[in-house]
Amino acid sequence: MAKKKQAGTAPAAGLGVNIGIGGKDRAAIAGGLSRLLADTYTLYLTTHNFHWNVTGPMFNTLHLMFMGQYTELWNAVDPIAERIRSLGHPAPGSYAQFGVLASIPDAPATPPKALAMVQILVEGHEAVARTARGLFPLAERAGDEPTADLLTQRLTVHEQTAWMLRSLLET
Repeated sequence: MAKKKQAGTAPAAGLGVNIGIGGKDRAAIAGGLSRLLADTYTLYLTTHNFHWNVTGPMFNTLHLMFMGQYTELWNAVDPIAERIRSLGHPAPGSYAQFGVLASIPDAPATPPKALAMVQILVEGHEAVARTARGLFPLAERAGDEPTADLLTQRLTVHEQTAWMLRSLLET
């Protein structure tokens, strides 16, 4: 006779995720979200680094702007990682994993001049937007609305931030 599951007990280890998205699609989406997480975390670190190390006549403006940006990026990493977990996969969380997965380079070892920092951040936000946009068709095909919503939110932030930063570079 089969044992009945008691109400309120955790599922047995090894039970599959059954949320209406096939295993291959969940794995592919989780892989894309892992790349988005790595890009987001790398951009967070770079932005925080620049917040600490910016100098020059635009110090106060950039110092405050970078703080707002790194705070937003910090708040973005948890929802991305938790979506990966919701899909039944482990979220990457080490510098080594992020280094392999990220499409953007780490911050320069020597802090660049203020406007070079701005340019690096423009390129970083554009790269993260491309990473998110590249995953969007898969999420749509799989009917993964929560991931599509997350990607839409991230695209809005990265495109707007890149535009604001680019505006500082215009002469």
